[in-house]
Amino acid sequence: QVPLVQSGGGLVQAGGSLRLSCAASERTLSGFALGWFRQAPGKEQEFVGAISWNGDRAVYSDSVEGRFTITRDNANIIMYLQMNDLKPEDTGVYYCAAGYLYGIRFSHRSEYWGQGTQVTVSS
Repeated sequence: QVPLVQSGGGLVQAGGSLRLSCAASERTLSGFALGWFRQAPGKEQEFVGAISWNGDRAVYSDSVEGRFTITRDNANIIMYLQMNDLKPEDTGVYYCAAGYLYGIRFSHRSEYWGQGTQVTVSS
C-alpha cells in the first residue's frame, strides 16, 4: 500500500495555477510533518516546502516563496500545495513525503513517499 497518494498536477500556461494533494493512507502519519520535493528532467531533486504536523508552521524554498502555499487537513490527513504564478522552471515531477521539521529543515522518512505527479508549465 502506497503510504502517500498524490493527485492533481497537469499542464498549465505560465502565470497559471495548480493545486496538488497528498493523502496519507495511515493515520499514524498525522503526527508527521509533510513536505514537497520536485525533480526537473536532468536535475537533482529539490526541496519545495514543508508543513509542521499540526499545520501551524510552513517553510518554503526561496524559489517558490510567495507563490506556493502549503496547507494540511489533519482530520483527513491531506496536504495541499497551492501553486500560483507558475513559471516554466517549476516544471517537474512533484513528490510528497512525511518526516520531521526542525526549524527550517525538513528531514524526510525514506519509507514515506508519494508516487509523484507531473507538473508542466508552458511558456
